[in-house]
Amino acid sequence: LTFPKKLWKIVESDQFKSIWWDDDGNCVVIDEDSFKKEVLERRGPLRIFETDCMKSFVRQLNLYGFSKMRQDFQRSASLAEFLAEEKAASAFSKLQFYYNPNFKRGYPHLLVRCKRR
Repeated sequence: LTFPKKLWKIVESDQFKSIWWDDDGNCVVIDEDSFKKEVLERRGPLRIFETDCMKSFVRQLNLYGFSKMRQDFQRSASLAEFLAEEKAASAFSKLQFYYNPNFKRGYPHLLVRCKRR
């Protein structure tokens, strides 16, 4: 399988908790720490990708036209709300969002357009 097809299979699978679609199905969301353990560190016949390094995995995403999306937070005025949001933002910042116009939930036929640069 090509890199995009492997990625599609794991994003679509209920087996993996470290990678999923965003609410709209337009971006792939990756919890980096969990993803390394759950997907990249697999060995032997269970291995999915050629690499066990997150940096190399992200390089593959970039080679296939994925771009990292920035997530912006609106901050509240009150200190209590601000601190609660900071905690949420800290947890949220460990998530990475990647977008490719040809990689969308419900549109597997677009995968043929995901070409290596």
